[in-house]
Amino acid sequence: MGTSEAGADGLPEEKPGETAGETAGEKSGGKPDGLPAGSPGGKPGEAPPEALVEADGDEGEADGNEGEVAGEAAGEPRPVRRGRRTGALIAGAAVLGLVAGTCTGYLVQADREPTKLPPLSQPAIAQAKGPAPEPLPAAQDRRVKTDGDLRELLLSKPKGARDADWLGDDGWMDMAAYADTYTEPGVIFDDLIGWEFRRAAVTGWEVGSAYTVEIRLVQYRQREALSAEEATHNVQRAEEDDETTDSWTIPGTGDGWAYVHTEPKTEPGYEPVYEAKAYAWRGDIAMQVFASGAEPFEMKTILDLAQRQMERL
Repeated sequence: MGTSEAGADGLPEEKPGETAGETAGEKSGGKPDGLPAGSPGGKPGEAPPEALVEADGDEGEADGNEGEVAGEAAGEPRPVRRGRRTGALIAGAAVLGLVAGTCTGYLVQADREPTKLPPLSQPAIAQAKGPAPEPLPAAQDRRVKTDGDLRELLLSKPKGARDADWLGDDGWMDMAAYADTYTEPGVIFDDLIGWEFRRAAVTGWEVGSAYTVEIRLVQYRQREALSAEEATHNVQRAEEDDETTDSWTIPGTGDGWAYVHTEPKTEPGYEPVYEAKAYAWRGDIAMQVFASGAEPFEMKTILDLAQRQMERL
C-alpha cells in the first residue's frame, strides 16, 4: 500500500492530502499550484474559481502594461487629433479655390477680344450763326442789381421824416458793426464767418416823435450754403419763441414774416418801447426791417414797409 502504520517502523503517519500537495509543489518548483490545504469551498490542492478569475485579470493588466511600455519604448507616434486635420483641409480647400478662380478669370479674359476705346478727338460742335443775344437789362437781371450798390436798393426816406441820429454817413455796416447790434455779438460774429458775410447796407429815419424805422440789406457770398435763407430763419425762430408777438406772412415773399410785439420792451432808465419787425430773403440778400415807438404798431404799418422793400429786390 505505500503507507505505513503508526508505530510500525517508528515513523510518523503521513496524511494523503499533505503528501499530494507537497508532491505537486515540488514538481512545480517548490510552490503549490493552488491555495493551501484546508481553504474553504475547495478540495485539497485546488484553487477556487474566484481566485482563478482574479489571477487571469491580473495577468491581462500586466500584459497591457507591458504592451504600453513596449509601444513607448519602440517610439510609436501618438495619433493626430481630428480637429487639427479638419482645419488644415478647409484652409487648403480655400487656397485651392482662390487659385482656381483666379486662373479661370484670367483664361476667360484672355479669350475675349479687347474693347475698343472711343477716340480722343471729338467732333466739332456746330455754332449758331448770327449776332449774339442782347444781355438782359439791369431791370431784369437780378444779379446785376444785387452786385451793384446795395444802398440804391433801399427804400427812400418818406416826406416829412428826418434821418436817424444813429445813421452813419456812408450807409454801410461792416461785419463787426453788424454783429454788435445783437445781444451776443461774439456768437453772431462767429455765425457771420460761417455764413460768409459779404456786406450790409442800412438806412433809417424818424417819423416825428411817433416811431423810428431801420432797414438793413445783408448780403452773403453763398459759396457753400444758402446763407441768406439760413440767417433769416435763425432770427425768425427767435421771434416765434416770444409769446408776446403776433405774426403775419409778408405777401410775395414765400416764407417772409412780420412780427408785432404786444408788450413794450422795458429797460431801467428808459421809457417803454413797442417794437415791430419783419424778416425775409431773396437770392443772397436778407432783409431786416425794424420799427420802434412809444405806441403799439398796427399790422399794416410793418407789412407795408416790408412789402415795398422786397419789391425793390
